[in-house]
Amino acid sequence: MHHPFGVFFTLSLLFLVSPCSGGNILVYPVDGSHWINMKILVEELHAKGHKMTVIRPSNSWYIKENSPLYTSITIQIKEDFRDVFDLYLEEQIRVQREGASLLSFFRLNNQFLTMLTQAHELWCDIAKDIFENETLVKHLMDSKYDLVLADPVIGAGVILAKYLNVPLVLNVRWVTRGEGHFVLAPSPLSYIPVPGSGLTDKMDFIQRLKNIFFHSVLKFQENMVLPIYDEFCSKYIEGGCSIFSLLQQADIWLFRSDFVFDFPRPTMPNVVYIGGFQCKPAEPLPADLEKFVQSSGEHGVIIMSLGTMVKALPKDVTDEMAAVFSKMPQKVIWRHLGDRPSTLGNNTLIVDWMPQKDLLGHPQVKVFVAHGGTNGVQEAIYHGVPVLGIPLFFDQYDNLLRLQERGAGKIIELSDFSGHTFGEGLQKLLHNSSYRQNIQRLSRLHKDKPMPPMDQAIFWIEYVIRHKGARHLISEAYKMPWYSYHSLDVLLLLLAVLMVLLYSIYAVFRFLCCRRKRKTKPKQN
Repeated sequence: MHHPFGVFFTLSLLFLVSPCSGGNILVYPVDGSHWINMKILVEELHAKGHKMTVIRPSNSWYIKENSPLYTSITIQIKEDFRDVFDLYLEEQIRVQREGASLLSFFRLNNQFLTMLTQAHELWCDIAKDIFENETLVKHLMDSKYDLVLADPVIGAGVILAKYLNVPLVLNVRWVTRGEGHFVLAPSPLSYIPVPGSGLTDKMDFIQRLKNIFFHSVLKFQENMVLPIYDEFCSKYIEGGCSIFSLLQQADIWLFRSDFVFDFPRPTMPNVVYIGGFQCKPAEPLPADLEKFVQSSGEHGVIIMSLGTMVKALPKDVTDEMAAVFSKMPQKVIWRHLGDRPSTLGNNTLIVDWMPQKDLLGHPQVKVFVAHGGTNGVQEAIYHGVPVLGIPLFFDQYDNLLRLQERGAGKIIELSDFSGHTFGEGLQKLLHNSSYRQNIQRLSRLHKDKPMPPMDQAIFWIEYVIRHKGARHLISEAYKMPWYSYHSLDVLLLLLAVLMVLLYSIYAVFRFLCCRRKRKTKPKQN
């Protein structure tokens, strides 16, 4: 239930804000779990009467060519990024299981950089196909879009918005160079952990040193990846451009996070926090699933899912998981696409798909075993279910760390995984009531807002359409070179003035001392 003030506030906005007639919106998404987020926005915008056009590759995994929600523009592409990702994930899991070491760290980062470079090269090729198709470019220009809604984890959407000279709204948490805040807002490394560092906002000296090291690694990766777009920008954007400055010029950032989930940090006026915008109250389960859930009695249910991108963990890991599950009094619903575990118990139901949101909202569900993707973590917070996390790649460890720091979840890394650690983790979350109490507190904080996150997202998209942008919210910092942004030029000038002043004082004293010596020197006979 929403707070009464929130309902009043929302109704007030509806009356005070001038209505937005259906806008013409061009969507440039990213496939996989990113599209699942974007599609929810597309559905809501379509329901509000906006005309939606979605750019998609011909071999898309999830973005359908024909949809009642949108008109699609399909770009023919032969290469499949899924093959690159599957190889990356397989190697990530293998190296992580070997245990943490300096060698494994550099191997994992090298694999990530290779995968990232291949991905951006593929996405850049797709963008080139768009710009080199004169018929398509003319169609895009003639369509006179009111707004481009883009996922900035790739650079093509922001470049296209610049080329069409159309306001840009970003559906964002990650960008081409890492976490979005690091592009837009002041990010002091003394208390803002760099993604991948495994740190919190409370750091001692050694941890701050580690944080700076990880920031250097990210800067190195950025310098290796972003030049992929330089030639593209120079060719199609008059005067050239950089992805970094184009991101800073975006009108609104719809940021898929909030400060119930994330650590407090500086932000900017055009950042709108919509963490959990995809969350809704649970709906009734299908009859057969409801029967299975109810059969758990007082012990309840454990659910497990590793998201849309991961088919299965290695066989020995899944066999150990199944063996632990089989000895528990709880019932288990497990989304698993790999080979059927040999140790599977009668209490465990294997499914290809499950209504995750509706299960998380069911009172019988006690624990969520997850990989730590943003969507799953935010849904767990919304419904108040503690999380046992097994992070695999990208931001998953950092997401789970935020829950663990707040006493709402526990992490088991693959290098530490065993039947014993897995069973022990489950027992802690099931029988230590503080985990449930803590995540239910986060749930109450998340829901206690004047306006639901989805309503806020739609309001700001329509705001940009109504006012043809939101330039008054954009900082002019993007026009400044890095040395001016950090006032290094001012500092150097002040240091130079100080040095001249000190030298002048020294020269005066030296002159006076020398003159005095000459006057007091005894005359020779």
